[in-house]
Amino acid sequence: MFSTYTDPEAYMDGSLLFSASHIISLCVTLALLFYLFLFRNKPWMKRVGRWLIILGLAGSEIWLNYWYFSTNMWDIRYTLPFQLCSICLYLCVWMLLMRQKWVFEVVYFLGVGGALQALLTPELFYDFPHFRFLHFFIAHISIILAVFYMLWVEKFQVKFKSVWKAFAALNVIALVVFLVNLLTGGNYMFLAEKPTNASLIDFLGPYPWYILWLELVVLAIFLLLYAPFFIKEKLKAYKHEKSGVL
Repeated sequence: MFSTYTDPEAYMDGSLLFSASHIISLCVTLALLFYLFLFRNKPWMKRVGRWLIILGLAGSEIWLNYWYFSTNMWDIRYTLPFQLCSICLYLCVWMLLMRQKWVFEVVYFLGVGGALQALLTPELFYDFPHFRFLHFFIAHISIILAVFYMLWVEKFQVKFKSVWKAFAALNVIALVVFLVNLLTGGNYMFLAEKPTNASLIDFLGPYPWYILWLELVVLAIFLLLYAPFFIKEKLKAYKHEKSGVL
């Protein structure tokens, strides 16, 4: 533990990407998703599974902030909950508690797109078994589980218009976070500069042009995430049409 806040880049472990601990964490993610899918229709999943995911989301955030303050590492430039996945985490808690469809429509795209990117290319400065490593994967895995819980257990779906709802919500969030960055000197959502870890942003040019390219990339990712629902709707329409002919 560090007694005072220090530039986290000084502690970055460049070997973490696709290290043994990283790969094992990805395997745990897949295993939990498989477990959720396997027992999606069990009555106890609605009673127990939902609260376990809420515990993972809320518990990880409370644990993180306790650690920030107990180690004097809280810093307005780095530790406010204005990264995209932090925002999605709060939205996921609200979504699970209230079972609100419009929140699901937004979080499906923002949560899966953001958390999946984070899990594959983690901006993480500590390796296992450090607390920050455990928190990072618990929080991001819980976001993924929350979305697929609503999809598989609660049977929520998204429509094509959901793509534009999520895209509009993301831009509103980005505007607010941009203002927060101006006020705090932070780099939340990487709207002030590129992240230090390797990521897709590295291929999108210098600041501020990569932000404009990100708009197109995000929209493409959202459409890709919508594709399974589009295919499902087309197959359902085809089967209905075929049965009508017979």
